[in-house]
Parts: sequence; C-alpha cells; structure tokens
Amino acid sequence: MPAKIRLQRQGRKFQAIYSIVVADSRAPRDGKFIEELGQYNPNINPATIVLDFNKALVWLQNGAQPTDTCRAILSYKGVLYKKHLLDGVKKGAFDEAEAEKRFQAWMTEKEQKVQGKKDRLKLSKEQLDQSRMEGESKIKEARAAEIAKKRSDLVKKEAAAASGEEVVEEVATEATEGTEAVAEEPAVEEVAKVPAEEPEAEAVEEPSTEEPEAEAA
Repeated sequence: MPAKIRLQRQGRKFQAIYSIVVADSRAPRDGKFIEELGQYNPNINPATIVLDFNKALVWLQNGAQPTDTCRAILSYKGVLYKKHLLDGVKKGAFDEAEAEKRFQAWMTEKEQKVQGKKDRLKLSKEQLDQSRMEGESKIKEARAAEIAKKRSDLVKKEAAAASGEEVVEEVATEATEGTEAVAEEPAVEEVAKVPAEEPEAEAVEEPSTEEPEAEAA
C-alpha cells in the first residue's frame, strides 16, 4: 500500500490549519489517515510547525512519499537532512558521531536563522507601529492647527465686524450733527438779513425866515 505524507485541512474558513498525516495515497484528502505526525499553521509569520521528528523520519525510511508542501516542511525541520546523514552512515561515508555532529551544527545554524527572522519581523512591526503612531500624531497636529486657524479667523472677523459697527455709529453721529448744523444756518442768515430799525428822527421846527407882513395902517 503506497503511503503518502500529506496535509489534512482543518479549522474554519479563511483560518485553515493543517494536520500532517500519513495516509493511503488513494484516500480522499480529508478522509481516513494512518497516523498523525504533527500540525502546520500558516496563518502567522513565521508559520508554526509542530512535528514528531522521529516518527516522520521512520516513515521516510520506510518509503513514505511526502507531497511538495510536506517535503518543504520536513526539509525545514531537518528531517530530510537527518535521513541523508543516516544514509551516509549506512554507506560508510562517516560514522554516527560525525552524522550527529553535522546535524547539530545544522540545527544551530537553522535556529539562528529562524530567530533572526523573528527579530526582523518584530523590529519591522515595531517600526510599523511607530510610523503609524507618528502619522496619526501628524494628522492630529494638522487638524489642531486647522481648527486654531479657523478660530483665529473667526475672532478676527468678529473684531472687524465690531470695529465696523463703531465706525458706522461714529459716521452716523457726525452726519446727524452736520444735519443739525445745516438746519440752523438759514435761521442765522434770516436774522442777519433783517435790518436794524433806525430810531425815528424827531421833527424840529425851524424858525421861519419870512418877515411878517406889516399891518396896514
């Protein structure tokens, strides 16, 4: 019976997780399986992989064929490399101690790479959060400046309107005073036109220059 190491879908829509199983190659994807080897969750970065290393290695040595995705997972976890080293031991290329030494060196380097990736992702996330906060702060400052400008313009308009009302009142007052002054001027002129009455001269009787006629004798 040909056995395959493959993924079996679980989880909900858009949040799928996968079980790593050994199943008959003729069975449906989500059908019965022979043995479960672990789980794979691609919804986070980096993806989390839980794998029974020894069981997966035994199945590979027994001839189970992984699918492309499972092959990548097994390579990532070092199962394929361990199988390669054990094959070298069987062929006499080196002993088990050397194989274990090489495998541990590979695992150390792999863990450093994974940790480096996690650190970069964390730093990128922190930088992204900081950049987003700075952007939000700039937007708030711009809005506050705009509101302050609008308030300042409104105060200036109100002050200008109040000043205009005072000017209008002053002009109206001056116009009223000017009208009253103009109304008073004709009366003054009429008074000026009336001539002053001259006192009547008293009649003075002048002595007659004519001599009285002599009475007839």
